[in-house]
Amino acid sequence: MALEGLKKGIFSAVARLKGKRKLDEAEMKELTKSIRRSLLEADFNVRQTKEITARLEERILEEEPQPGITLQTHAMNIIYTELVRLLGAPREIRPHNQTILMVGLYGQGKTTTTAKLAEWWRKRHGIRVAVIEADVQRPGAYAQLKQLLSDSPVEVYGDPENPDAVSIVKSGLAKVGNADVVIIDTAGRDRLDDELQAELERIHKVANATERFLVIDAQVGQAAGPVAAGFHDLVGVTGVIVSKLDGTARGGGALSAVATTGAPIVFIGEGEKVADLEKFESDRFISRLLGMGDIRGLIDLAPDSLDQEEAMRLTERMMSGRFTLNDMYKQMEMMSKIGTIDKIVSHLPDSMFGGLGSMNRRQKEEMQQNLERFRVIMDSMTQDEKNEPQILKSERIRRIARGAGVREKNVRELLTQWNRSRKMMKGIKGNRKLRRQMKGMMGDVDDMDMPM
Repeated sequence: MALEGLKKGIFSAVARLKGKRKLDEAEMKELTKSIRRSLLEADFNVRQTKEITARLEERILEEEPQPGITLQTHAMNIIYTELVRLLGAPREIRPHNQTILMVGLYGQGKTTTTAKLAEWWRKRHGIRVAVIEADVQRPGAYAQLKQLLSDSPVEVYGDPENPDAVSIVKSGLAKVGNADVVIIDTAGRDRLDDELQAELERIHKVANATERFLVIDAQVGQAAGPVAAGFHDLVGVTGVIVSKLDGTARGGGALSAVATTGAPIVFIGEGEKVADLEKFESDRFISRLLGMGDIRGLIDLAPDSLDQEEAMRLTERMMSGRFTLNDMYKQMEMMSKIGTIDKIVSHLPDSMFGGLGSMNRRQKEEMQQNLERFRVIMDSMTQDEKNEPQILKSERIRRIARGAGVREKNVRELLTQWNRSRKMMKGIKGNRKLRRQMKGMMGDVDDMDMPM
């Protein structure tokens, strides 16, 4: 999850309110000072930071927490609503009769994002999507796009031998323009120079695009604001895609700077895979950022290839208290289809599964490595051993370790993890609220207790 530093800073600041009913002037100043520092370190600009902390102070002083709500939770809810308000409401885009023009500076991940967007639209809406590669400045742009979409039925049109981007767009529209969604990738530059402006204006006129999406790398931070404003003046940007948001401390600057331009953020990209694109909804994004979770977003991550019936059966077994190594193996397979540990855990409430959602980056990376090793180890076991892990004594452990090419202690670590998971599942059996959440993750979403 991006902006982990901001999350830690806010949690640390709000922790000062634990057990308190009211704040005196000195305590309030200390709280706002800590929140302000956390926002500035996440690269939010000074004006926005001042506005958020002023609103926080005003609302804490004027609003009484609802019955049963602590001052600490009340403050966190205010921070949540103010950050959501800053980033703006989500924008819905119809999935048919769309021509999308992709624009941006050089090196922002525009071509990769074009492939991600094409695949997102195809998978989400089951429609015919085509892409036109009109970047004639960067050698290999067409080949890169073809490679990225090699496993997808998305049509890719390009003419690497043609140096005229405008004629490529004309020919492409004649060839694939009847697709439900047509996405046009254009060239970038190190800056918005006269040549780029002139080419984009001509392409914009020919394409008559219904949407103009600007791709901005999260690393540019607050500079995203002037860049977005420049492209908006040129083509009338209707939406912004913030790329490479994973693991950057400057992501807050990019998100907030773009928000000030009035062009809504429509997607965010985290990761290098074609599937690593997410429709941006500020309430869900901030909910994850503040450790409240986003179960609906987790469900959205599940690919079409995930066997929903098998997932439900496994969930029922887990909640019944029965949990074998076979179940654990199937659970790992499903998790690998959904995404990395980092991506999955970022969608869970911090309090869920014994605090699993609050793991730091190093712990997530270590868990990812362990899961991959555990699957290899279980591949060296017999069905009886996976169904009855209690029979795994020294001689069997030694044989399994040799077969998996690991050390015996790694096999014992797997058994320790299985035992820990089994005990956790027994705890779930007696926790009705958590059982409803898990059922919702694999079944009826509307049945869930949504975290807040």
